[in-house]
Amino acid sequence: MDKLKQKLKKVKSSQTQTDRQSLVLGSIVATFIAATPYLFYTYRSVPSTKIWDTFLFTFESHHYEDANAAVWSFMVKLIPLLLLFIWFFTCRHWWYHALLVPIAMYVWQLIGAFNDETDFIDELGLLYLIPIMGIIIPSIYLIRARMFNKINDADKTLEELEEEFKIKPKSFIDRLGDYF
Repeated sequence: MDKLKQKLKKVKSSQTQTDRQSLVLGSIVATFIAATPYLFYTYRSVPSTKIWDTFLFTFESHHYEDANAAVWSFMVKLIPLLLLFIWFFTCRHWWYHALLVPIAMYVWQLIGAFNDETDFIDELGLLYLIPIMGIIIPSIYLIRARMFNKINDADKTLEELEEEFKIKPKSFIDRLGDYF
């Protein structure tokens, strides 16, 4: 009986530690999400000059009129991209791979935001997204078809099937392993 109690204590302590880690990580993510408007408006601290010189680096704006406009353009693409990454890595629904399409679009736009040689970056962006969409959309359709086949074959509700398709990783590293 003592061995069973000791084993139960070990399970409870490891679960409490996991819960604590989850709470800390969730608090950090929630604080970051709540701070994104402040992160976005950091462009206001950048001077409206062509060359922005700091003690860390010197930024010279070639394509934009001033460094402030360049940082604003960067933040307009970066903040939604970061929020989409958080959504992608924390989403447990079966359709979370669909988020890869807007993530790819924002990555493409972010690369184009500082590409001085391209004048019309958004014109051909959809063409570069077609291969990604060609993989993601059929995959999502196949998962959806499997779900509806199981609904027709069994007496499960849509919520129960969605719960069955959720990925429940143990840690952030395990979650990354699921994607790569």
